[in-house]
Amino acid sequence: MTDYTLPHTLHGERDRLGILAEALDPAHRRHLEALGLQPGWQCMEVACGLGTMSEWLAVRVAPGGRVLATDIDIKYLAEVRLPNLEVRRLNILEDPLEENAYDLVTARAVLHHLPDRPKAIQRMISALKPGGVFLSLEPDMLPATVAEPESMKKFWQGWLNWSFTVGIDYFIGRKLPALLVSEGLTDIGAQGYAEYFNGGSVWAKMWLGTIEELEQRLLESGIVSGELLQEFYQRYNDPSYWTTVINFTAAWGRKPKGNG
Repeated sequence: MTDYTLPHTLHGERDRLGILAEALDPAHRRHLEALGLQPGWQCMEVACGLGTMSEWLAVRVAPGGRVLATDIDIKYLAEVRLPNLEVRRLNILEDPLEENAYDLVTARAVLHHLPDRPKAIQRMISALKPGGVFLSLEPDMLPATVAEPESMKKFWQGWLNWSFTVGIDYFIGRKLPALLVSEGLTDIGAQGYAEYFNGGSVWAKMWLGTIEELEQRLLESGIVSGELLQEFYQRYNDPSYWTTVINFTAAWGRKPKGNG
């Protein structure tokens, strides 16, 4: 995973993670509450980024519960300190992981980057206690394929084509329910939601930061032109431009109680 397309070493990565947390934490919390989160639960968050959700979880499961916050790079978690919160560097595809240990395992915006997504899901499910809950939030960029005007549709098609060449699956969200079925989970459900946003908004800034970090690689690939990039920057800084390009899918399920 050293070739992760957006590693924490990128200059603007902390800001990007902060914007992503601001945009997705509210929905993430709502789903966890709906799944019955309660004091005493043992929880693990995979690829926790800045740790905002892990900190929230730690408060909610106290007293008696605990949270393991994991990421392949924990450089941004130095200030995350709660008595029932453990921070651990973890590569979900390779590092040792406790089995049948957690009431909840959750992950967000990580599977689409991984080279072996089914293996990652299998390992996270193996960490669940029988009866435990799995929740994942992942992107589905179908809205980008019909973005307007035509030039922005062309820009996003170039982005999706380039992403495919570096191993990113921006359509993993729609595949999650079927993957959970194949892993034998029960009580499976899913919900997708697309955020409409305008230039200069939180979502626009997230995309601006992401594209700026990868601009050179995009240009070198020849898949996205400099002209399209400049139009993208102009529109995503323009408050009068409204669009939607990504749908986030929350998918969840429960490990059967007979699976120990």
